[in-house]
Amino acid sequence: MAKLIYSMITSLDGYAEAAEGDLGTGAEDQEVHTFIGDVFRHVGTFLYGRRMYETMVFWETAHTLPDVPPHIEQYARDWQAAEKVVYSTTLESVSSEKTRIERTFDPDAVRRLKAEADSDLSVDGPNLAAQAIAAGLVDEYHLFITTSVVGGGKRFFPDGARLDLQLVEERAFDSGLIYARYRTR
Repeated sequence: MAKLIYSMITSLDGYAEAAEGDLGTGAEDQEVHTFIGDVFRHVGTFLYGRRMYETMVFWETAHTLPDVPPHIEQYARDWQAAEKVVYSTTLESVSSEKTRIERTFDPDAVRRLKAEADSDLSVDGPNLAAQAIAAGLVDEYHLFITTSVVGGGKRFFPDGARLDLQLVEERAFDSGLIYARYRTR
């Protein structure tokens, strides 16, 4: 059975989306970006909410930009190869290949996806992830923690979540960003 991974860049104070501005420095570093690409190369399906999909669809054409570095081109190719499911009641159409829209998040359908998948799945975005966490679907949590405290926004973990996690991997980068991978117990 495939794993469902929840991963995002977060601020040091635990926000996946800042109330104002960005999440700070660290993730734009080539070493970090290459590592993220290596970690998620095995993901066969990305589960997105509308807003996260609209951010990530950049990767559909990123490889066509002039002077694109090899690590960016590789990430774009890997993203394009994966299936994408966008959960949205408002999105009319998608602008990437291998992408479909689902109008509601159905935990049983995601369980079936996990059971039938040959590759892991990733849920991205704090709102959609909160539904997957509440349904007990998330197997691993990958946090890419920046060096900044942003003071507010959307938290990586939803309010009220109670989880018992085991740290299975950690890494610090020269940029100051810290990677931490946790598994559910």
